[in-house]
Amino acid sequence: MKLRAASLINDSIVDGPGLRYAVYVQGCSHHCDGCHNPQTHAFDGGFETDTEDIWREIEGNPLLDGVTFSGGDPLFQPLPLAELARKARENGMSVWCYTGFVFEALLEKNDREIMELLRFVDVLVDGRFEKSLRTLELPFRGSKNQRLIDVKRYFSDGVVAEYSLS
Repeated sequence: MKLRAASLINDSIVDGPGLRYAVYVQGCSHHCDGCHNPQTHAFDGGFETDTEDIWREIEGNPLLDGVTFSGGDPLFQPLPLAELARKARENGMSVWCYTGFVFEALLEKNDREIMELLRFVDVLVDGRFEKSLRTLELPFRGSKNQRLIDVKRYFSDGVVAEYSLS
Protein backbone atom coordinates (compact mmCIF):
# COMPACT_ATOMS: atom_id res chain seq x y z
CA MET A 1 0.00 0.00 0.00
CA LYS A 2 1.31 3.47 -0.82
CA LEU A 3 2.24 6.01 1.84
CA ARG A 4 3.47 9.60 1.51
CA ALA A 5 6.39 10.01 3.91
CA ALA A 6 8.59 12.88 4.99
CA SER A 7 11.30 10.62 6.42
CA LEU A 8 11.96 7.12 7.75
CA ILE A 9 14.29 6.62 10.71
CA ASN A 10 15.56 3.12 11.41
CA ASP A 11 16.93 3.74 14.91
CA SER A 12 15.11 6.46 16.85
CA ILE A 13 15.48 6.80 20.62
CA VAL A 14 13.30 9.92 20.98
CA ASP A 15 9.97 8.76 19.53
CA GLY A 16 8.90 6.45 22.36
CA PRO A 17 10.63 3.97 24.67
CA GLY A 18 13.46 1.79 23.43
CA LEU A 19 14.85 1.62 19.93
CA ARG A 20 12.14 2.45 17.42
CA TYR A 21 11.52 2.66 13.71
CA ALA A 22 9.95 6.08 13.13
CA VAL A 23 7.71 6.82 10.16
CA TYR A 24 7.32 10.57 9.71
CA VAL A 25 4.35 10.98 7.39
CA GLN A 26 3.79 13.89 5.06
CA GLY A 27 0.69 16.04 5.45
CA CYS A 28 -0.83 18.01 8.29
CA SER A 29 -3.53 20.66 8.50
CA HIS A 30 -3.01 21.60 12.17
CA HIS A 31 -0.15 24.06 11.47
CA CYS A 32 0.70 24.36 15.17
CA ASP A 33 2.66 27.50 16.01
CA GLY A 34 6.22 26.37 16.77
CA CYS A 35 5.78 22.96 15.10
CA HIS A 36 8.95 20.87 15.26
CA ASN A 37 8.39 19.52 11.71
CA PRO A 38 6.81 22.27 9.57
CA GLN A 39 8.34 20.75 6.44
CA THR A 40 5.82 17.89 6.83
CA HIS A 41 2.71 20.07 6.49
CA ALA A 42 2.32 20.03 2.68
CA PHE A 43 0.24 17.04 1.60
CA ASP A 44 2.11 16.82 -1.71
CA GLY A 45 5.61 17.05 -0.22
CA GLY A 46 7.95 14.29 0.84
CA PHE A 47 8.09 11.09 -1.18
CA GLU A 48 5.86 8.16 -1.95
CA THR A 49 6.88 4.76 -0.66
CA ASP A 50 5.27 1.38 -0.17
CA THR A 51 4.40 -0.18 3.16
CA GLU A 52 5.98 -3.48 2.06
CA ASP A 53 9.33 -1.69 1.59
CA ILE A 54 9.01 -0.07 5.01
CA TRP A 55 8.10 -3.41 6.60
CA ARG A 56 11.19 -5.06 5.07
CA GLU A 57 13.34 -2.38 6.73
CA ILE A 58 11.59 -2.91 10.07
CA GLU A 59 11.96 -6.69 9.82
CA GLY A 60 15.61 -6.25 8.94
CA ASN A 61 16.44 -4.60 12.27
CA PRO A 62 16.27 -7.22 15.06
CA LEU A 63 17.09 -4.61 17.70
CA LEU A 64 13.82 -2.67 17.35
CA ASP A 65 11.44 -2.47 20.30
CA GLY A 66 8.69 -0.77 18.37
CA VAL A 67 7.38 1.48 15.64
CA THR A 68 6.30 5.12 15.94
CA PHE A 69 4.16 7.13 13.53
CA SER A 70 4.68 10.88 13.60
CA GLY A 71 4.71 13.62 11.06
CA GLY A 72 2.83 15.52 9.75
CA ASP A 73 -0.19 13.85 11.23
CA PRO A 74 -0.46 10.09 10.75
CA LEU A 75 -4.26 10.15 11.00
CA PHE A 76 -4.45 11.69 7.53
CA GLN A 77 -3.07 8.36 6.17
CA PRO A 78 -4.55 5.77 8.53
CA LEU A 79 -4.90 2.71 6.29
CA PRO A 80 -1.28 2.19 5.22
CA LEU A 81 -0.20 2.84 8.81
CA ALA A 82 -2.78 0.35 10.11
CA GLU A 83 -1.16 -2.26 7.87
CA LEU A 84 2.28 -1.52 9.34
CA ALA A 85 0.93 -1.33 12.89
CA ARG A 86 -0.80 -4.71 12.56
CA LYS A 87 2.42 -6.36 11.38
CA ALA A 88 4.42 -4.69 14.15
CA ARG A 89 2.01 -5.89 16.84
CA GLU A 90 1.92 -9.40 15.34
CA ASN A 91 5.71 -9.42 15.68
CA GLY A 92 5.73 -8.34 19.32
CA MET A 93 6.56 -4.68 18.80
CA SER A 94 4.82 -1.76 20.45
CA VAL A 95 3.17 0.90 18.30
CA TRP A 96 3.10 4.58 19.21
CA CYS A 97 1.34 7.28 17.20
CA TYR A 98 1.46 11.09 17.46
CA THR A 99 -1.52 13.20 16.42
CA GLY A 100 -2.78 16.73 16.81
CA PHE A 101 -6.29 15.37 17.33
CA VAL A 102 -7.67 14.67 20.82
CA PHE A 103 -8.50 11.02 21.51
CA GLU A 104 -12.06 11.62 22.72
CA ALA A 105 -12.85 13.63 19.56
CA LEU A 106 -11.57 10.74 17.45
CA LEU A 107 -13.79 8.31 19.33
CA GLU A 108 -16.78 10.60 18.84
CA LYS A 109 -16.07 10.97 15.13
CA ASN A 110 -15.76 7.18 14.83
CA ASP A 111 -14.12 7.30 11.38
CA ARG A 112 -13.77 3.71 10.14
CA GLU A 113 -10.24 4.14 8.74
CA ILE A 114 -8.88 5.95 11.79
CA MET A 115 -10.42 3.37 14.12
CA GLU A 116 -8.76 0.64 12.06
CA LEU A 117 -5.37 2.21 12.81
CA LEU A 118 -6.15 2.89 16.47
CA ARG A 119 -7.00 -0.79 17.05
CA PHE A 120 -3.30 -1.55 16.54
CA VAL A 121 -1.85 1.42 18.46
CA ASP A 122 -0.57 0.92 22.00
CA VAL A 123 0.02 4.58 22.88
CA LEU A 124 -1.42 7.68 21.24
CA VAL A 125 0.30 10.99 21.98
CA ASP A 126 -2.67 13.26 21.43
CA GLY A 127 -3.29 16.99 21.16
CA ARG A 128 -1.87 19.85 19.17
CA PHE A 129 1.50 21.27 20.13
CA GLU A 130 0.82 24.44 22.13
CA LYS A 131 3.81 26.78 22.09
CA SER A 132 2.70 28.54 25.32
CA LEU A 133 2.67 25.13 27.06
CA ARG A 134 6.02 23.95 25.67
CA THR A 135 8.01 21.75 28.04
CA LEU A 136 11.16 19.66 28.03
CA GLU A 137 10.15 17.98 31.29
CA LEU A 138 7.54 15.52 30.00
CA PRO A 139 8.92 12.49 28.18
CA PHE A 140 7.87 12.07 24.55
CA ARG A 141 5.70 15.21 24.47
CA GLY A 142 6.32 18.78 23.37
CA SER A 143 3.67 20.63 25.37
CA LYS A 144 1.87 20.11 28.69
CA ASN A 145 -1.56 19.61 27.09
CA GLN A 146 -0.42 16.52 25.19
CA ARG A 147 -1.20 13.14 26.74
CA LEU A 148 0.08 9.59 26.42
CA ILE A 149 -3.19 7.69 25.92
CA ASP A 150 -3.22 3.96 26.66
CA VAL A 151 -5.17 2.97 23.54
CA LYS A 152 -4.68 -0.73 24.11
CA ARG A 153 -6.43 -0.38 27.48
CA TYR A 154 -9.30 1.58 25.90
CA PHE A 155 -9.97 -1.24 23.46
CA SER A 156 -9.74 -3.89 26.19
CA ASP A 157 -11.92 -2.29 28.89
CA GLY A 158 -13.38 0.96 27.49
CA VAL A 159 -11.45 3.26 29.82
CA VAL A 160 -9.67 6.36 28.50
CA ALA A 161 -6.54 6.47 30.63
CA GLU A 162 -3.06 7.88 30.38
CA TYR A 163 -0.25 5.46 29.74
CA SER A 164 2.29 5.00 32.52
CA LEU A 165 5.95 4.93 31.52
CA SER A 166 6.96 3.10 34.70
